[in-house]
Amino acid sequence: MKIGVCLKQVPATDTRIKINTDNTNIVTDEVKWEVNPYDEFALEAALQLKEAGKASEVVIFTVGSADSEQRIKDGLARGADSAVRLDDASFAGSDALGIAKVLAAAAKKAEVGLLLCGKQAIDGDSSQVPAMLAELLDWAQVTDISNLELEGDNVTAHRASGAGNKTVIQVKLPVVLSCDKGLNTPRFASLRGIMMAKRKKIDVWGAEDLGVDGSTVGAGAALLVEKSLNLPPERPAGRMIEGGDVNAKVNELVRLLREEAKVL
Repeated sequence: MKIGVCLKQVPATDTRIKINTDNTNIVTDEVKWEVNPYDEFALEAALQLKEAGKASEVVIFTVGSADSEQRIKDGLARGADSAVRLDDASFAGSDALGIAKVLAAAAKKAEVGLLLCGKQAIDGDSSQVPAMLAELLDWAQVTDISNLELEGDNVTAHRASGAGNKTVIQVKLPVVLSCDKGLNTPRFASLRGIMMAKRKKIDVWGAEDLGVDGSTVGAGAALLVEKSLNLPPERPAGRMIEGGDVNAKVNELVRLLREEAKVL
């Protein structure tokens, strides 16, 4: 069985984000990019299944331009066998549904039997693509999994259900799984893996290769449009409560929390 892993390039968590002058996008000139952290759990799960003899190949799918290839190579260096970058002018401006259509077409073309994703991307935070993928493929799905077992065509996945409880779900392949923190500890790329990744080809598939009608994806087909972006307001400066009497300070603190901060 071939396992597909969806990887997305996102701004690194320690990058200082700046909004452009017309508030339509972020300024990317100084952005440090990384693999979406939740997608790393998906890749590690796929690699572990292959190492256990339960998969024959791990293939990476990324929707993005050529600047995302370094993140793809990172996944190849960790142990993925092959990768496909999905790039076409008609894909530009796609919403979550458009991205899901492209990824679903790629999964079909590559003939994967299991598709692993991160539970969400840390830039958009919508958590929509995995469920949309399952619907478009007409596959079973389990989201936000924290444990995974595969025996033949039988998949057992655990997911948190609140109050410290876990739900155990059993489904049959093919299935789309989205992966949460705690599923595993993603490995680092080894020196040998980095050298081997240089010899692995990254295929590029466009709309024609995928059999995707360009009018059904991209900005023109988007059902959700981001009109503007704004940074969160700056936090107000801290305040010192003056005075020597402890009881008076406590009373003033409680009053401020109740009347100004409105947290009590």
